[in-house]
Amino acid sequence: MKKLTEKNAASYVAIIIFVTFIVRCFIAAYTGLGNGESYYFRGSLHLNLSYFDQPPLFFWLGALSIKIFGLSNFGIRFASVLLFAGTTWMLFLVTKKLFSAKAGFWAVVVINLSAVFTYAIACWYQPDAPLMFFWLVATYFIVELMVSPGTEGSEATRNSRRTWLLWLAVGISMGFATLSKYHVLFLFAGVFMYIATNKSQRHWLRHPGPYIAVLITLIMALPILWWNSQNNWVSFVFQGSRAGVKGEQFQLHFDWFFRSILGQSMFLLPWIWFPTIRQLYISFKLRKQLLAYSFSFWMAILPIVFFTLVTLWSDLQYHFHWQAPGYMMLFIPLGFGIDKCLNSEGKGKRLTRRWLNFSVCFTVITIGVLTLHMVTGFWSSYGPKGVVHFFHGDTVDPTIQGVDYTDIQTRFEKEGWLTNPNVFTGAPRWWLTGKVDWALKGKKDIIVFDPDARNLAFLVDPKTLVGKDAIVIGDKHQPFIDANVKPYFDSVTRLPDIQIMRNGPEYTLQVYYCKNFHLSRLPRMDMPVYRQLIGLPPFGK
Repeated sequence: MKKLTEKNAASYVAIIIFVTFIVRCFIAAYTGLGNGESYYFRGSLHLNLSYFDQPPLFFWLGALSIKIFGLSNFGIRFASVLLFAGTTWMLFLVTKKLFSAKAGFWAVVVINLSAVFTYAIACWYQPDAPLMFFWLVATYFIVELMVSPGTEGSEATRNSRRTWLLWLAVGISMGFATLSKYHVLFLFAGVFMYIATNKSQRHWLRHPGPYIAVLITLIMALPILWWNSQNNWVSFVFQGSRAGVKGEQFQLHFDWFFRSILGQSMFLLPWIWFPTIRQLYISFKLRKQLLAYSFSFWMAILPIVFFTLVTLWSDLQYHFHWQAPGYMMLFIPLGFGIDKCLNSEGKGKRLTRRWLNFSVCFTVITIGVLTLHMVTGFWSSYGPKGVVHFFHGDTVDPTIQGVDYTDIQTRFEKEGWLTNPNVFTGAPRWWLTGKVDWALKGKKDIIVFDPDARNLAFLVDPKTLVGKDAIVIGDKHQPFIDANVKPYFDSVTRLPDIQIMRNGPEYTLQVYYCKNFHLSRLPRMDMPVYRQLIGLPPFGK
């Protein structure tokens, strides 16, 4: 490899993008869909203006990808893989604008070494892929307007045709980011704080450009607003409730807070997380000296701090990737910091090289081993199952979530349920219903027999299923079968279990044959299926 220079940095970035794109295509094709991906899958078969818990863009992209490549793991994930290639290139361009091309190269290296970015965001069917891409596209145009040399500019520059076109581009790219995920609110807030805290940028508050960009974004967000207006604003109620206190007296949970910090570090990898957080401090410290640091700080701080502080009173469980946009923005000054260390003399240069070599080896080897294990289950004795057993006493290998439950389809075909029009299916949990749905490739109507039915409640009308039988799949959910399934049927009979096979039988699901679906005799206004059967919307008053 030739010495990295300003001239050849873009070529090296292109090589990284090409190689990682090919690798991720194989990962996308040969690993199973996780719980969230399986749950989201049916949304791509039922196009709508918006959806219960996410804006519509990634559903639309999934539908387009399936149309092109077919209903397969690769087909539904291809858009995510392609968008992350674009994200990588945009990160290079933004870092080049703010610092240098060499810094951009190292920022690209870091994002491809960070676990949550290089695997989950880059390969999985999730709304984060379009969010990251359009976030950086919008950032690129904003940097062109506000951070690049000459942004203080004259009146002639501020009102030039190029300036107006850039503001239009900001509005359109922010519109697409809004259609991707609600995290875009932190992009708006970060830009505002950057303008408000830098005297040289406050002139933009008197310029029509930002307001036109916001107007364009709102126009592009109309599908979300319209769908929610017709559905009791359920998306905003649901997402807002996740940051609130759920049915209990307010109290601080420091265990949740420290779990969040630990989880973020593990998702990024601790040896990447620590220097990334250090860049947050450096950006804060140097924000008055260089606009690039001020911009990086304000674009990063809000999502990281908000979603971390919220865990003091709200159990966000294992959503450690919600801070990801903030960390992505910190990779920009981190890339510059790496470049500075590598061009210095002494201990810093040597340690930085060792850190990079270790990170590359760890990420490549870990992804290779875990991907192979996810597909084959070869590491069953002391691998992920052993780690979980050590910390939680559980005996279930967590990578089984990344296995498609094709044994469900095999059983349905064997019993004739798949082709029987008088049989539908369901489960007592939204994530399990998603896994069943993906295993059957959406060929059967599905019902979530639980108060937390989420988006699936909008995709099948239970009134059309009255009088039919159901195959309900459980995962040690007998109490919920008794409470939430049996009241809707004349009888519920347990059948032989389904063994999920990988390297031999690894997971067991329970099967119930439920006869004659009908309205529960006991009122269950907490359950969407009950509300729909009596003619009400699934959620709301």
